[in-house]
Amino acid sequence: MSDLFQTDEAAPVANASRPLADRLRPQSLSDVIGQSQVLGPEAPLGVMLASGSLSSIIFWGPPGVGKTTIARLLADETDLHFVQISAIFTGVPDLRKVFDAAKLRRQNGKGTLLFVDEIHRFNKAQQDSFLPHMEDGTILLVGATTENPSFELNAAVMSRSQVMILERLSLDELSQMAARAEAELERTMPLDDHARNTLFEMADGDGRTLLNLIEQIMAWTVKDPLNSDQLGKRLMRRAAKYDKSGEEHYNLISALHKSVRGSDPDAALYWFARMLEGGEDPRYLARRLVRMAVEDISLADPQAQTICLHAWETFERLGSPEGELALSQAVIYLALAPKSNAAYVAYKSAREAARKTGSEPPPKHILNAPTKMMAEQGFGAGYAYDHDSEDGFSGQNFFPETLPRTQFYAPVERGFERDLAKRVAYFEKLRAQRKGT
Repeated sequence: MSDLFQTDEAAPVANASRPLADRLRPQSLSDVIGQSQVLGPEAPLGVMLASGSLSSIIFWGPPGVGKTTIARLLADETDLHFVQISAIFTGVPDLRKVFDAAKLRRQNGKGTLLFVDEIHRFNKAQQDSFLPHMEDGTILLVGATTENPSFELNAAVMSRSQVMILERLSLDELSQMAARAEAELERTMPLDDHARNTLFEMADGDGRTLLNLIEQIMAWTVKDPLNSDQLGKRLMRRAAKYDKSGEEHYNLISALHKSVRGSDPDAALYWFARMLEGGEDPRYLARRLVRMAVEDISLADPQAQTICLHAWETFERLGSPEGELALSQAVIYLALAPKSNAAYVAYKSAREAARKTGSEPPPKHILNAPTKMMAEQGFGAGYAYDHDSEDGFSGQNFFPETLPRTQFYAPVERGFERDLAKRVAYFEKLRAQRKGT
């Protein structure tokens, strides 16, 4: 049986007609730029290869960092037949043919490294189909995903694989890649030093993008090296990696929220701007700012919530982009406001107590007695009208009679809650006095 994905060897193609990214594809793992946290001698993959024991792997990382290249080189290093499929274009019948071919290959003494690009796009049933073939050694699975595998992959596949995180290439690593490209093309890019750095920033950690940009630049006919402004006019800046419904969305809103909570207005503004540049709906950000005001500032600065709501209203009146300035001002205000989650903690504690004691009735003395029978049953008996009490405070118990008094709200000594803490202490003192009399 032939391999569904096996093709005849094509005739050699002249270098000049091959894309630069293909011409510079590493021929061994030692040629790979970056990813030392995975490929180094003491790193997970380095240790596996040194011991001669390679397990199934899930590569998790952004585009253009070497997932496919490393998988192909792993097959070469371990003398396994390399098969590549994409979860986008492969269905269950195709998978069945891949597994059948791998079984036949195994019977002939050759193992198979099955590389699955975008593996997170397979549904649960498709992912489950890998399991028996992974367990009996028919295939060594190497999956690649740009999404968090703990969210997207079945627990069974995860338990049989080792997740390895590949990182965006640093500016230094992109510079090394550019040097290789120039050596291959036997000339340097017509850019001054600042423009070279601008080019690396445009690539945004993506090696494939960098090589494609270099290929464009090398096709230009220019007399003098270009500066950053000239480069920017000739090249479109790469759009920032951002998926408004995916993991990156949640990563960035988490970064914004925690920067606000950490009282860092500059970092908070940066993540706010990153989300806007990525195309995030400003109304979503407005909602989240209100949540931050309620959850993390709360009663330490009651005005914070009002500031956020007014900023939201201003955005609705002005629209984008002018209204986004109002939202940015709310970001700064929240970051610099005194912080307290005392009300948030109190709310969660009260909800937990309510779940445990949800059937306890209120004490009879605070129940109304609209009927004679209810009055005879003692409803409302002994209720003290607080406005008629000394200091406007009766000190009566308002918890269920079987439930001990519990302090849920413990204000902090910051901002307006410092005053609220004094009020809490004042009423506790009066309550103790009323109880003692």
